[in-house]
Parts: sequence; structure tokens; C-alpha cells
Amino acid sequence: MLQLHQEGIQALENLRTAGEFPLAWKTMAELEQQTNKALKDFLEERYKVSQQLGGMSLMIELLDRLVRTDDKESLDGDTLSESEKLEVVQALDRQNHLLQLYPRYATMLLGMLEEVAAREHRPLRILELASGSGGLAIAIAEEAQRKKMNISVTGSDIVQKYVDEGNRQATAKKLPLNFQLLNAFDLPEFREGAFDITIMAHSLHHFTPGQLAVIIAQAVKHTTTAFIGIDGHRSIVMAGGIPLVALLQAIPAFIADGFTSARKFYTEKELEIIAEIATGRSDHSITVEWPVNILTVRPR
Repeated sequence: MLQLHQEGIQALENLRTAGEFPLAWKTMAELEQQTNKALKDFLEERYKVSQQLGGMSLMIELLDRLVRTDDKESLDGDTLSESEKLEVVQALDRQNHLLQLYPRYATMLLGMLEEVAAREHRPLRILELASGSGGLAIAIAEEAQRKKMNISVTGSDIVQKYVDEGNRQATAKKLPLNFQLLNAFDLPEFREGAFDITIMAHSLHHFTPGQLAVIIAQAVKHTTTAFIGIDGHRSIVMAGGIPLVALLQAIPAFIADGFTSARKFYTEKELEIIAEIATGRSDHSITVEWPVNILTVRPR
């Protein structure tokens, strides 16, 4: 529910037939603008398709519109101090460890790199964007150490407090990991192909469609194997379940953000559209491993 697969397929086909998709771009500013327009047009066309189909399709479409929001999470605003924001992202790390998500992601990513390791005979290189306080990057580095894999992990975020906390933990645990202050929209300091995998987990919904397209377009330039985007699966169960799980930690800002985040998750079709505009190709993949969607975009 809320994915509206068939309605989305028909809506996108209608836009292609009308010559309204895909949209061309030359600069990152144009990419952001065109992607925002494309997603708006897609949702409007999907609504028309649902109206034509009526019945359950229209009911689910109306429910999705009721749930959907553009509200910002407190992490993205200026009402919390950096210390308060750190408390929220640390709560998210605890939740993801509780649900055993980070170990799953680490195993998946390192599995993807085994072929690279056999072929290249050099340290493997992973970049994580929007790392928060570093829970996933640390889990990846720890699993790599356990498997005796030669690896270098770079975590990053735009909040200095997160970067400092990540580096503190990495040093204490003696991990092959460092955190950098980094803007995910602009990665000029890295050469092309500087990393084997770039990952962004549990934060895709924090960005507008256009912003996410810019991140993908930037990331694939610096990646030899894949950009991996992981985020919650859009559904009524998640919309209700995430705030309930967040209640366990009794942190008001974390609970409120959980409610907002679950309403902002992208559908699989929306992620497909964003990736296609960002790369000019449709050979990416999306898999559902409950409770998340995993977007894999490979470089040319």
C-alpha cells in the first residue's frame, strides 16, 4: 500500500508518450530544477490515472496524498543545537542496531566488494554520505576487520559535531575509518573513481527529489562499482510503526522526526525516476528488503 506500482507505471508511460519524460539537463542547477518538476508532474499524472481506475486505486492515492508531507525534520532545521541533533542521530543509530539493520547493510556492501578485492589487489574504498554520528560506517569497518579485509572507510556529514563524534569512536575502536566535513551536493576534492562504493542510508527522504538527483549524479562520478541508497519503504505500516518504535527512547525530537520521516519516504517508482534523470539511464535497480528499499546505481 502507498506504492501504487501499476498506477505509477501507467503514469510514467503516459509522460513518456507525451514527450514530457525524461527531461534534459546540463548543469547541477538544471538537474535539481528538472527533477523537482518531473516528480511533481509524475504525482499529478498518477492521480489522474488513479481517478480513471477508481475504486481501491483512488482510495490508496487519496490516502497517500493525506499522509505525504514536505515538512522538515528537526534535524534539518535550526530549532535544535548541534548537541541536541547529535542526541537524535545517536538515537537513530541505536534503533538501527536494535533492528539489526547495520549488520545487514555491512554484510551486503562487503559482499559486493569481494569481486573488486579479488581483481584489484588493493585496499577497498567506501564513502558514506550523510553519516550522522557514524553508526553504519563503524559497523562496516568493524565487519571488514572481522573478515580481515583490506579496507578504507570514509564517513562524512555537513554537521561538525557528528564528524567529531564519528572520529572519536573510530579512534577509540582503532578502525580503518575517518570522518570528514563534507557537502554531499559537491564532491570536488575527490578524483573520479576515488571510491568503490558510495552509500547513503536512511537519509534519502531528507532531500528534495532535485537534491537527491544531484547527490546521485555527483556520487557516481567518484564511484567505480555502485552508489547505494537505502531508505524506508513507503507504506502505512511504516508510517505508524516508526513513531511507535521511536517512542521507546523517549526523546521528543526523535519521536517527532520519526513521524515526519515515515511520511516522506519515496516510493520505488519515484526513486527510479530520480535515478534515471540523474544518470540519463534506466539500468539501475531497486530491491525491497523489509523495512527498506535499496537503490543501486552503477557508473557508466
